[in-house]
Amino acid sequence: MEMPIPSDFRIARKSELMSRLRAVLPPECVIDDPMETRAYECDALSAYRCAPLGVVLPYTTEQVATALKICFEMDIPVVPRGAGTSLAGGSLPTADSIILGVARMNDVLETDYANRFVRVQTGRTNLSVTGAVEADGYFYAPDPSSQLACAIAGNIAMNSGGAHCLKYGVTSNNLLGVRLVTMQGEIVDIGGAQLDAAGMDLLGVICGSEGQLGVVTEATLRILHKPEGALPVLIGFDSNEVAGACVSDIIRAGVLPVAIEFMDRPCIRATEEFAKAGYPDCEALLIIEVEGSPLEIEEQLEKIMSIAAAHDPVEVRRANDSDEAARIWLGRKSAFGAMGQINDYMCLDGTIPVSKLPYVLRRIGEMSQQFGLGVGNVFHAGDGNMHPLILYNANEPGQLELCEQFGAEILKLCVEVGGCLTGEHGVGIEKRDLMDHQFAPDDLEAQMAIKDVFDPKWLLNPAKVFPLAASERRRDQGL
Repeated sequence: MEMPIPSDFRIARKSELMSRLRAVLPPECVIDDPMETRAYECDALSAYRCAPLGVVLPYTTEQVATALKICFEMDIPVVPRGAGTSLAGGSLPTADSIILGVARMNDVLETDYANRFVRVQTGRTNLSVTGAVEADGYFYAPDPSSQLACAIAGNIAMNSGGAHCLKYGVTSNNLLGVRLVTMQGEIVDIGGAQLDAAGMDLLGVICGSEGQLGVVTEATLRILHKPEGALPVLIGFDSNEVAGACVSDIIRAGVLPVAIEFMDRPCIRATEEFAKAGYPDCEALLIIEVEGSPLEIEEQLEKIMSIAAAHDPVEVRRANDSDEAARIWLGRKSAFGAMGQINDYMCLDGTIPVSKLPYVLRRIGEMSQQFGLGVGNVFHAGDGNMHPLILYNANEPGQLELCEQFGAEILKLCVEVGGCLTGEHGVGIEKRDLMDHQFAPDDLEAQMAIKDVFDPKWLLNPAKVFPLAASERRRDQGL
């Protein structure tokens, strides 16, 4: 994965930069010891690593603004970082940049149950947002698989979703407002606690912008009443394509489960060995959860099981209580860790129309044979957000490159069937060089023109999202 050649001019200014930052920030907020900066040399796309010039870990929005203003004056690139769980290299630094992390900014600033919102600092983890309000009967809907660790900052940057996004939507559907610090150090409030805040509607530009436009330090999030109840059903099939067709039929029938999750045989076997959830040994299974009152749950489950019956399932297992429900979800929630126990893998993220699931799953299987690399499929089937796990040997020369080639073909396939390169992991560096497969040059130019307005020197996360050749002139203007 190509990255820009670091600027010797910027690297030579490290001592001056660190002195200026230490003069205005608490001493523990600035890190430049090479042994300590190694902890920030990669994110969850750990195949690529590079230690930054230094790391800044502020406590307040004002400290973020101060640090950015100094970096702007000195032409130092800044890579925003939440919890470092990005699977697309979104917070990978370069040797001439600093990491600006918001992990210390994790307070709940305001809770308003009457208007159903909570305002938090963006270093707060996803799951702890619900933790702050669940005792009063509320929850925060987006639930990425990494929700125990991932930060709201990264959720906003990548527009993260999760298992329950089919019904409740992704981050953009639950984000009401942000406090943003521009590269110049200006503090800007966008949106707010109301559904239709005053001013230009720029929230949709910020959510999913991958740290290209500013550093989000505070977020106003929609919270919802916890449902009366929820229960899943597990349905096994003897074919990936048949399972995909069942998903398509459920959506076509107008049923709206809260979640539809898909796992294929490699994932089923790995998770069963790891978590012992009692899954059937079949080619594919679906976990479909519905919620509401007991009568609503009963009606929805009957419809779903009736649709599934037409696809000749090998097993149908309905949860009757919370213990059985937890058992059904146990394997799915353990899937990524379980796969890591048996093999190195690269987790992809592409989105397709639900009706194309059977075809895309068949093509992935065919490409797996072509490239000679195994694939485990586990994903949010209800909204077509796929997460193929390509299995490879990181210690064998050439395997990583082969894995990348295979992954590129899968992502191209997603675009070709009417989908897109990413659903929630973002573009980062992983999909950066595929952007021109989805977007024409004029489209990319329009997107880069937006960054020109927010970040005229192109110092925020400059080596991400846009193909390097397309952004080269803008990135090099300050050198």
